[in-house]
Amino acid sequence: MPNPNYPNFSTPKTVLAPMEGLTDPVMRSVLTSIGHYDWTVSEFIRVTQTVLPAHVFYKYVPELKHEGELQGKTIHNTPVHIQLLGSNPELMAQNAIKACELKAPAIDLNFGCPAKTVNNHRGGSVLLTEPETVYQIIHAVRQAVPTDTPVSAKIRLGYEDTTLTAEIGDAVQSANASWLTVHARTKTQGYKPPAYWELIEPLTKRLTLPIIANGEIWKLEQALRCREQANTPHLMLGRGAVTRPDLVNKIKDNSYQNLTWQDLLKLQIDFLNGEAKSDSMIVARYKQWLGMLTQGYSEAEILWQTAKRVKTLDEMLDLLNLQIKK
Repeated sequence: MPNPNYPNFSTPKTVLAPMEGLTDPVMRSVLTSIGHYDWTVSEFIRVTQTVLPAHVFYKYVPELKHEGELQGKTIHNTPVHIQLLGSNPELMAQNAIKACELKAPAIDLNFGCPAKTVNNHRGGSVLLTEPETVYQIIHAVRQAVPTDTPVSAKIRLGYEDTTLTAEIGDAVQSANASWLTVHARTKTQGYKPPAYWELIEPLTKRLTLPIIANGEIWKLEQALRCREQANTPHLMLGRGAVTRPDLVNKIKDNSYQNLTWQDLLKLQIDFLNGEAKSDSMIVARYKQWLGMLTQGYSEAEILWQTAKRVKTLDEMLDLLNLQIKK
């Protein structure tokens, strides 16, 4: 029976990006409660020396424990694709099999993480210097998991430069990846603006597999320019999705009425009521989010001046409930 979560790229797809320490299960739940994403991708699960036990997958993707039609999805029915990061093809394949046994809707392979710690351990974007390794990993995973399970890859334009971009793209396609997501910067360029969407276009012309463009999409105008310059209708939203939780809706429907600050306050309370290791951790995570919201909402800047001094969860909830009553 075909996988009902296998995307049909005949229509534009908009995806919530994996962002370590940011789009965790609580944030995924909040953002997919308002944003109409086609799917989201988990924070990367690091594969090193063994097949990881189920509890590790459940830690990063508790959505796998949902039952029935919601298994592998947020409670708002958005599929969560499992992202793996590692350099050993056999181990990556074995862990992909484990994820599929736990009912993962799809497997995504990380070749884009720019973190020094990850790169120093031969993971993430450093593998972009080794197109053959990229091929071997994708090929091994593709061969190992069920044929109806999508296997995708996420890359940057290169490591230090873009000299291998075409070769990397060829490796991804030759390994029979289901689609390719491209962050429009090199590892060296990090997250510094601008993103070079126009450098994705040679890949969309060269390859036959679907390509999703990613990087520096904060507003509708940027989403439209990215689509035009990258020559693809498919987008992945990262930090822009966190600063503007309804950006995806505006991209999909220009007539969409923007989310009000009062409605967003309710989402912030939902976030604070989410599961976390400790109250102090969820408060710290919330402050991180509120700081990012200041880029999209003037009300967030005003709230931040008080919230940054709050230390306990109860105090923070009281502050937000007071804001709702105003």
